[in-house]
Amino acid sequence: MTGILAIDTATEACSIAVYVDGEYREVYEVIPRLHSQRLFPMLYNLLPDGRLRDHGIDAIAYSCGPGSFTGLRICASAVQGLAYTNNLPAIAVSTLALQAQTALRLGVADTATAVLSMLDARIDEVYYAVFEFEDGLAVVREGPVACAPDSVVVNARHKLLQGVGSGCRFSEELPQAVGSRLRSLAPQLLPSARDLVPLALKCLQRGEIQQAQQVQPVYVRDEINWKKVADQGRAK
Repeated sequence: MTGILAIDTATEACSIAVYVDGEYREVYEVIPRLHSQRLFPMLYNLLPDGRLRDHGIDAIAYSCGPGSFTGLRICASAVQGLAYTNNLPAIAVSTLALQAQTALRLGVADTATAVLSMLDARIDEVYYAVFEFEDGLAVVREGPVACAPDSVVVNARHKLLQGVGSGCRFSEELPQAVGSRLRSLAPQLLPSARDLVPLALKCLQRGEIQQAQQVQPVYVRDEINWKKVADQGRAK
């Protein structure tokens, strides 16, 4: 049985989950702008001594983005440090896929209809991707894309859509061809780290892992860059 430590700080929610021997433990808080203060206290609440291998952890899954720039940096830095310290591989999972997976677990979405997973990207834009479920797992069909709400495009094959995430607050600005297919909206839904686990286990099965030095956020916007732990503080 594979043990997973899962971390998500990409949105207003901050959550950490531990999956060992088929059981979940999770700490979840909605704490805008307090992720850096709460992340490690939450971690030590679940794994007090920080020795991940001793607790049966075999890999660290993280929500890699898109999402809050600050939140993604906090998560990536924490995962890098934990992966280095414990000599563990990391598994990157799209925040938009995680959000779709959370929606399925909570009954906000179902496996019969595609999910339009959206996040408010600020500056009058959204991040979005379209997912379908295969064997209960979110599989990306389109995206991810960052654009203005009125520029969202969804393939016509997705006749009905379930909208989830903070980007749904822009539903009235979506093109008519997209908005008319929205069967439901869940703008208040936030992703939860425990839903990284099934997606991460599938990635692990496919050999899709990272070493600590490969951990990095995925911003979608090409012009955004980040410096890894080893490079932070260096002059450009």
